[in-house]
Amino acid sequence: MKEKIQAYHHSQTAADQEICDLLARVIDAELTEAESKIWHAHPVWFLEGNPIVGYSKLKGGVRLMFWSGADFGEEQLKSGTGKFKDASITYTLVEQVDETQVKNWLKKAREIQWDYKNLVKRKGQLERLK
Repeated sequence: MKEKIQAYHHSQTAADQEICDLLARVIDAELTEAESKIWHAHPVWFLEGNPIVGYSKLKGGVRLMFWSGADFGEEQLKSGTGKFKDASITYTLVEQVDETQVKNWLKKAREIQWDYKNLVKRKGQLERLK
């Protein structure tokens, strides 16, 4: 795990750090080709420069977000409220994280992608990559 992502984890409460550590391990194991970094103040994984998955600490817990998750057809993922295709789930306890489910979502994240990388160039217009 990258040093800056570890630092992000260490800035969390013990319970939230456990969630972040587990999520990072699962994501790193499943998206081995992805680049990970701190982006907009939280850990995010990219495939070919396109943001795929990330998590952040919110008031209600740790939110795992998939940039193209609204198209996964997964009831547990809540779609975002804007014009984008994001969807997320929030965890308050490490026991709530179903690793098999997260791995399934990560497979879908590789297969279903919207082009966020070129969003500014396209003046806010999203296009489907895969």
